[in-house]
Amino acid sequence: MKILGIETSCDETALAVVEDGQRILSNVISSSLPLHTETGGIIPERAAREQTKAIIPTLQAALDEASLKLEQLDAVAVTAGPGLIGSLLVGVETAKTLAYLSSLPLVPINHLIGHVYANWLEREVEPTFPNLALIVSGGHTEIFLMYGHGKFERLGGTRDDAAGEAFDKGARLLGLPYPGGPSIQKKADLTKTALYKLPRPMLGSLDFDFSFSGLKTALATLIEKENIRAKDIPALAASFQEAIVDTLVTKTLKATEKYRVKTILLSGGVAANQRLRNKFQESFDGEIIVSRPDLSVDNGAMIAAAAFYNFKKTGWDTVQTDPGLLL
Repeated sequence: MKILGIETSCDETALAVVEDGQRILSNVISSSLPLHTETGGIIPERAAREQTKAIIPTLQAALDEASLKLEQLDAVAVTAGPGLIGSLLVGVETAKTLAYLSSLPLVPINHLIGHVYANWLEREVEPTFPNLALIVSGGHTEIFLMYGHGKFERLGGTRDDAAGEAFDKGARLLGLPYPGGPSIQKKADLTKTALYKLPRPMLGSLDFDFSFSGLKTALATLIEKENIRAKDIPALAASFQEAIVDTLVTKTLKATEKYRVKTILLSGGVAANQRLRNKFQESFDGEIIVSRPDLSVDNGAMIAAAAFYNFKKTGWDTVQTDPGLLL
């Protein structure tokens, strides 16, 4: 089964064709990141306008790379939320039009669940159930317990800012370029010592929620109080990164202990952070499955994979979605 996946929830215009939920036939991404780098963050209206320009060329590129025509597809899957409303509309309306013109089933996919299914792509052995899915990106930080395909229980999430947003804002405070995650990691790699003491928000709480707004405030306060010079930036970056990573890992491991889970799925753009990956490997004696860096960012392949695994059993004419997950 060949599925076209469309992902336009933020600034990427991403389309892919995936066969049987695993084999990537094409995966094309057109990003407006250079434009947002100029402004130090994403301007929603600008992102949506760029996506209207890129959606058709990216669609054609995805079909060409897969050596397929639209009528050779079996379904169209699209991110239906959460995300920037203008950006979502570009993908959803394109998907509706393609599905209607080609008489193809149209499958709406929750963006977060799409990130989870990046871990099924290009793998010889599928992840086992139950597992714990940690989704960390610019807009989301969530923990799900996954019993099976389409069977998710939300255990917790951020109460304010996402980990990726904290990286972006932290980088701005340190005078580093957008996007913040890679910039902070690059600076942190220049030192082996996290000298500065920063809080681990909600680390002692009995739930599995997160909060990163206070950590940003703590960094701003530290910068204001200390006589920060250029030579101090790597240590500050390392300290800030360690605070985020430590919080994510500790909370996730507490969840694995409570629910007796031996497999962790790590997804989302922040999953590309090497310190986060290493910390999980050092701290967890079970299986860590991490999506490839190119599949951790927003992409169409993960949306196609999610469609295949969640709806192949119910039948394409009776697509069922959990209203609690699909916005």
